[in-house]
Amino acid sequence: MPKIFTTLDKIRPAYDLTYKIVMFLCKILLIADILIASYAVLGRFCQQWSREYEFLRFLAVIKDPAWTEQVVLTCMSYMAVLSAALAIRTGAHIRMTAFDNYLPKKLLKVLDILADVAVMVLGVIMVVEGWKYASTLGGKGFYESIPWLSRFWMYFPVPLAGIAMIVFELESVYNHIKSFFVEEGEVRS
Repeated sequence: MPKIFTTLDKIRPAYDLTYKIVMFLCKILLIADILIASYAVLGRFCQQWSREYEFLRFLAVIKDPAWTEQVVLTCMSYMAVLSAALAIRTGAHIRMTAFDNYLPKKLLKVLDILADVAVMVLGVIMVVEGWKYASTLGGKGFYESIPWLSRFWMYFPVPLAGIAMIVFELESVYNHIKSFFVEEGEVRS
């Protein structure tokens, strides 16, 4: 294996750490999403049951706060774009493979690099335009049900996911380039 790849492979822990952080964030958001949505549903049913059944009046203390819907939607938007970035690293994203068996392997690698660069450009656009949108429009508005919280946090997942996509695409491009110079069994994807 050429020495440059041995040197560049030392950065792999940074990619692993980024993946673990994004995955942890997605897990925390999913747990929060489930708990908040469950509380909202429980609150709606408890209010209804306490009105319909006299012996369930004690359930009236459990309410459905107005903020739950917007927080659940915000958590979902974070999970959607961050999990898409995770799919880049694991290779679980959608791709066309209809011609893979008919094209030369080196051409497939070149096409993979081209696709990775295109997705990386998308990541850059997400960072630049997403940040502009989050900091301008998002910074001016507030959640209706949480008037003290800026809408910046609703739009912030776009640039955040763009950063994660760029990091994971850099690793993917590196692995594809490395595969030209290193035997198939030696390449770690």
